[in-house]
Amino acid sequence: MLGPVHGHSEADLYGLLYGFAFCPGQAAREIDSAEALQRLLEPADNDEFMWLHLNLAHAACERWMRSHLDLPESFFETLREGSRSTRIEHTDGALLAVVNDIVFNFGLVSSDVSTLWACARRRLLVSVRLQPLHSVDKLRLSVKQGECFGSTVELLAHLLGDQGDLLTQVVRETTMKVDGIEDQLLSLRLSDNRAELSSLRRVLVRLQRLLALEPGSLLRLLNRPPDWLREQDLRQLRAATEEFAVIISDLTSLVERIKLLQEEIAAKLTEQNNRTLFTLTVVTVLALPINIIAGFFGMNVGGIPLADDPHGFWVLVALVATFTVLVGRWAFIITTLNEYLV
Repeated sequence: MLGPVHGHSEADLYGLLYGFAFCPGQAAREIDSAEALQRLLEPADNDEFMWLHLNLAHAACERWMRSHLDLPESFFETLREGSRSTRIEHTDGALLAVVNDIVFNFGLVSSDVSTLWACARRRLLVSVRLQPLHSVDKLRLSVKQGECFGSTVELLAHLLGDQGDLLTQVVRETTMKVDGIEDQLLSLRLSDNRAELSSLRRVLVRLQRLLALEPGSLLRLLNRPPDWLREQDLRQLRAATEEFAVIISDLTSLVERIKLLQEEIAAKLTEQNNRTLFTLTVVTVLALPINIIAGFFGMNVGGIPLADDPHGFWVLVALVATFTVLVGRWAFIITTLNEYLV
């Protein structure tokens, strides 16, 4: 039987991680691969269905699915194609879904993305993955806790909802970090947050690209649904995708907010650099007269003025001080004018 398995079992040989048998109004019952095949071969109540979750990294997984499960060829083609954008589409009387999931820990945003491929028919939902998915684990926990499901599409809609919850958590945690950086910016306490903002923006843009549901696939599904799909299933699927679209919109807004913060920080840092350069320029100009005079009087040549005058030193000090005051006054006027214009 499935569950915590130690060593090799029949389920391990085919890559089946776990399976559940559902009856409407009742809690699901966990089954193994042999019982799943037996239920597929025997006539069953129209309202009964199963969910099989497999590990695609297992060498025998795809071969076992081709041999024993009635899955369309387009499903296996989807497993091998490069595009992993989130979508739900109707093909060969079945629903094909590609759902992406992420790894997110508090205090650390990860850009690791895992993909789930699912194929739903009236009596069977098959899901496969290469890496563990948080959303699938949440769905499995809900099933084991006795939550009732009426169809395979309800399971799929619940999976999208769990993915939306996880993405909401990502947006919430990222928003808290962005709020802290914005508070520092408003209090004029600039710190080295540009690298952190760049990392957050890069992760969110990648999630937005991979997790956003393709609108065309859902529109085609709603316009041409499978015959076995109930109106209630369509409503649940539409509600789940609309809620997910709202979350993606919030993520997009957060990306734009991070972009504006990056531009604001860059502008303030540029302004600080300009002020620093201006200060250095003024100091250089103020020190220029005495450096020039020191250079002239340091030449070992004849005819140096005031060389024999007992008050020559003080005359030069007066000249340098006068010129320095004039240049300082000019720099003060220019600084005040720039601040006024800004």
